Amino acid sequence: PVVARDLGGLRLYGWVFSAFMLGSVVGIVAAGREADRRGPAVPFVAGVVLFGSGLAVAGLAPSMDVLVAGRVLQGLGAGAVPSVAYVTIGRSLPDTLRARMMAVLSTAWVAPGLVGPAISAEVARLFGWRWVFLGLLPVVAVAGSIAVPALIRLGPPAAAQAREHRLTDGLLTAAGATMLLAGLSLAAGSGAILPGLALIAGGGVAGLPALRRLVPAGTLTGRPGLPATIASRGLLTFTFFGADAYVTLALTAVRHRSPVVAGIAVTGATVAWTAGAWVQARLSDTWEGRRLVRAGLLIILAAIAGMVLVLQPAVPVVVGLAAWTVAGLGMGLAYAPLSLMMLRNALPGQEGQASASLNLADVLGTAIGIGVGGAAVAAAAGGDLRPGITAAFAAAAAVGLVALAFTGRLPAGPVSAPPAEEPVPAHGKPPG
Repeated sequence: PVVARDLGGLRLYGWVFSAFMLGSVVGIVAAGREADRRGPAVPFVAGVVLFGSGLAVAGLAPSMDVLVAGRVLQGLGAGAVPSVAYVTIGRSLPDTLRARMMAVLSTAWVAPGLVGPAISAEVARLFGWRWVFLGLLPVVAVAGSIAVPALIRLGPPAAAQAREHRLTDGLLTAAGATMLLAGLSLAAGSGAILPGLALIAGGGVAGLPALRRLVPAGTLTGRPGLPATIASRGLLTFTFFGADAYVTLALTAVRHRSPVVAGIAVTGATVAWTAGAWVQARLSDTWEGRRLVRAGLLIILAAIAGMVLVLQPAVPVVVGLAAWTVAGLGMGLAYAPLSLMMLRNALPGQEGQASASLNLADVLGTAIGIGVGGAAVAAAAGGDLRPGITAAFAAAAAVGLVALAFTGRLPAGPVSAPPAEEPVPAHGKPPG
């Protein structure tokens, strides 16, 4: 809001967020492809340079249009990071350490997530909003210099990949997602149903064939094994983030509590996510991965039901705070095992493709989940928001039930144990 007031571009407010997501889709595809061709160092360096360039462009932006362009660059760079991280874990760590590393990654996300907003607000107050972007440049430089030497030593994979992701498919997928979200907003928020449906249909025509080429065959139908793993990740992020985006709105706009009180639910979920990640690391030797995912989904569904209840005036708000804190625990249990299943079932030399597919599912599940909920809320705007938020929670829960049905198609066995028939690359040593 501070930036929009300063640059006078409130009409582009939403695109500041969407541009980052759309850029990250392309970055994910490119990084996964290059990691399989040249090793993780090249896409990581490119990602760091693009992200840093995006920070500089955004920090110096004279208008909101330029800020949006900076956010696209940031998304391109940021999309490379998770793909490179998963590839590196898959190629350098044994199965027994991967679950623990996933818990470390969750912790690495949580700590900045807790203190970052407060620090950013203080930086903006003391020095101006531009330094929220520009002040990160030294951090990016230091982080990059630490990681690059180890990534160079890892080198390219010994086994050749079977096929490559095409950047044009990444662009088409991003365009299709954009048209879908725009169509939902138009149909629900503005009442322009026919133009909205036309945009949604156009998004499907543009994006679905491209997405099908980017993910393993059978992903869109939930074929057992790696395809079901990728699909389940998208369904999981739709379920959690499709509800999470409207928790604070429910507590502030419907139950009329302060943003500080609503923030307790988000902070609680964030901390509990890390706790769940460490719990799954301890259980990964003995529990089947799909059992962990199923348990996590059941917890999230119960938490969504709790949030629906708290929309009623007779239910204490503390029920919602507790429910969404528990939802974070469920996400921590379910999220990391899907990453581990992906690494276990990716062919040697194709970890980049599999990682890119998983991250695409992450981004698209999150974006579409939030977009569907946003359309429901927009339809109720100007009146009682309770029905709109209830519909957003209901949509997230419905997709969660589909995800629960998919758990039977996930790979069997503990995620920290090697696959029953692990493929052996040309150099004669097991992958990882």
